Amino acid sequence: MDKQQNNSILKEGFLVKRGHVVHNWKARWFVLLPDKLLYYKYEGGKKDSCQRGKIFLANCTITCPFLEYDNRPLVLRLQTQSSAEYFLEACSREERDEWAACITATAEKLKTGSGQSASPASASPTSLQLHNVSLNQVVDSMYDVHSGIKLTNHMEQGSAFSNCFSGSAVVDWLVAMQLALTRVEAVTLASALLEEGFVRPVGVKSVEAQRLAGLSEQFLDDSTALYSFAETIKKKGSVKAETTLTAIEMSGKVMKRGYLLKQGHKRKNWKVRLFVLRTEPGYLHYYDPSKDDISPVGGFRLRGCLVSALDDNGIPSGVKGNVQGNLFKIITQSDTHYFIQAPTHREKMDWIEAIKQQT
Repeated sequence: MDKQQNNSILKEGFLVKRGHVVHNWKARWFVLLPDKLLYYKYEGGKKDSCQRGKIFLANCTITCPFLEYDNRPLVLRLQTQSSAEYFLEACSREERDEWAACITATAEKLKTGSGQSASPASASPTSLQLHNVSLNQVVDSMYDVHSGIKLTNHMEQGSAFSNCFSGSAVVDWLVAMQLALTRVEAVTLASALLEEGFVRPVGVKSVEAQRLAGLSEQFLDDSTALYSFAETIKKKGSVKAETTLTAIEMSGKVMKRGYLLKQGHKRKNWKVRLFVLRTEPGYLHYYDPSKDDISPVGGFRLRGCLVSALDDNGIPSGVKGNVQGNLFKIITQSDTHYFIQAPTHREKMDWIEAIKQQT
């Protein structure tokens, strides 16, 4: 990337992109410029000198959230003026929404700059009026086998819950189905469903919110607050014998998510992994972003671990290949060494601090 482009970067970071020909998912480094989105492949921890592709943003449209992929709730769809579609997955709901907002703002500036006026506020659809909404019809739509909300399995504090969904998944779905215009409106509608008994809280977090909060705050737009259709609650794990090690590992609260580069233990090659930090108990798991964030490919308990930043000058002992920088190292209690690269110095320090709090 030349110096002029580097000075005009609006946002950059990892996203997972679906291929055009073979519909597999690959982590790519995306760079948002004032008129286009560039993406690069990482080779050995270092960006290629030339980009893998570019997406021109003039007259593009963003669909966020885009919920047609099972086990991938963090996808946004970008459609260009030529109707080409790009499906991009972020590491968190906040990161997904930030990318969508930045790309949308960039596209709007291109419209204004080319003489096209941005859509006036009066052109927006009418705001949600709950008295015009049939809650029975909303629930029927949620049950729809093709376009309804996906029922999944979740863990909370060592207990497994089946056939349920998170609060943020409900809000995502209501917005995507245009049953609500904003997340605030979607929470209001979901709260009405909760109040009328169409959905019920599952697990400690959502139950406590319904018991303690006011009506407008009972439903939580939260990926860790669980809900279910009223008649389909199925709970497992209340018996101690059913609480497995995996359940314990996954029971902690998610404190941090993000894409990092990890060096392999055997081949010593660098691969992008989605890291998830949980607390109480403290675990760090990592996932293959080309697959899903359901089953980790590895992880370890953080108690007794040592974490430290590594000098970017030269190649530290134990590190192979071309290194982009922002290195840190984790040594587990069993003396396993993990070498990790963050995209930026700030992210490296944020991860080190978050991990130290759990050791």
